[in-house]
Amino acid sequence: MVRSVLMQAGCECPILLRQARLSKRERANPVAALYEQGRVFHVGPLQELEEEMIAFGAPDMTGSPDRVDALVWALTVLIVEAAAEPRIHQL
Repeated sequence: MVRSVLMQAGCECPILLRQARLSKRERANPVAALYEQGRVFHVGPLQELEEEMIAFGAPDMTGSPDRVDALVWALTVLIVEAAAEPRIHQL
C-alpha cells in the first residue's frame, strides 16, 4: 500500500519496505545511542516530533509514537545499517 500511494503521488525515489521484528522501543535503542554520541541533531523547528520523542521515554505515554518510529526507521537505514555494511576503498 505504501509503495502504491507514493507512486501515485509522483514519488520517484527508491522505496525500501521493511517489516518490524522488534518493538518500537527495541528498534529505537541504537538510534538513541546515536543521539547520546552527538551524531544526530535536528535543524529547524520539529515541535511535534520533539514532543513525541520526550513523551516516548515516559512510562505513562499514551498513543503510538508514529513520528518517532518513522525517524527510527530512517536513521536505522541511513546510519546504523550503512555502518554495518563493508566498505571497499579503491586505492
